[in-house]
Amino acid sequence: MHNDHKMEIFACRASKDFAARVIEKLNEGKLPGEGKARLGAFEVTQFSDGEFQPSFNESVRGAVVFVIQSTPPPTDNLMELLLTIDAAKRASADKVIAVMPYFGWARQDRKDKPRVSIGAKVVANMMKAAGADRVMTCDLHADQIQGFFDFPVDHIYASKVFIPFLRDLNIENLAIAAPDMGGAKRANAYAKELACPVIICHKSRERANVVASITAIGDVKGKNIVIVDDMIDTAGTLCKAADVLMEKGALSVRACATHGVLSGKAYENIANSSLSKVYVTDTIPLSTDPMKDTSKIQVVSMAETFAKIMNKVYNCEPISTEFIF
Repeated sequence: MHNDHKMEIFACRASKDFAARVIEKLNEGKLPGEGKARLGAFEVTQFSDGEFQPSFNESVRGAVVFVIQSTPPPTDNLMELLLTIDAAKRASADKVIAVMPYFGWARQDRKDKPRVSIGAKVVANMMKAAGADRVMTCDLHADQIQGFFDFPVDHIYASKVFIPFLRDLNIENLAIAAPDMGGAKRANAYAKELACPVIICHKSRERANVVASITAIGDVKGKNIVIVDDMIDTAGTLCKAADVLMEKGALSVRACATHGVLSGKAYENIANSSLSKVYVTDTIPLSTDPMKDTSKIQVVSMAETFAKIMNKVYNCEPISTEFIF
């Protein structure tokens, strides 16, 4: 079944490169004149006080509009997405689908201490208020964040690209590790697909972004270990876990993480750690600062997966075949 409304794709500033790769994947195999996908004409006017205004430079009346934008810090990225959704609705778009490869504020998914906000719920409310009809995102910090939205959420798993990628590496004596107890479910799903054992790292924190100690549960000795996680922020936990695993007799430690937030001293921490390789997706672009050491970091693209799911959602086709877990 095909959608009667035209498909229009726009990219906000934080995800222009990712959007270009998605367009490329949407057009692969299409013959000239077959109605090729393209990025719509869109601009953001910047005012001297830091305020900005997104605007569409072409009609979106009656269209199914996909707006591609990850929302890592700064908050301008979220604000730009919200204003763009609002602009599309006010320009009479039939539906507005927010494609958020990385959903910021996802770590604030509950009250973990008194008198704090639940940031993920606030963002979900703002998305609805702006006029979004649907959200497409990848590896939320907690699956239940989908329930914060009062409209459909297409929750894509990076395992769709990471599991075949790890399989192709043919790593001998492979074991999958979770960097903390919260990641046990994800690690178990990877280990089941790759038919290898699981190791769980148990950490205790002194405060946010500061880890006090880590212990490893499972058979580490003689294993080539891949730590899997949803994101790398400062890489403090990850590097400490890698060091502990090497001390316990691991042959090598790699890491697979969907979102390379990589804030603070993350690049430095990874470069100086016992990690041999770190694989991240392109949901957040890597730093282009030449002073940052990216030699251990390899990017695995999610563009093809997003392109397939966007196409299926637009054509009202089932997307269940695109999920590994």
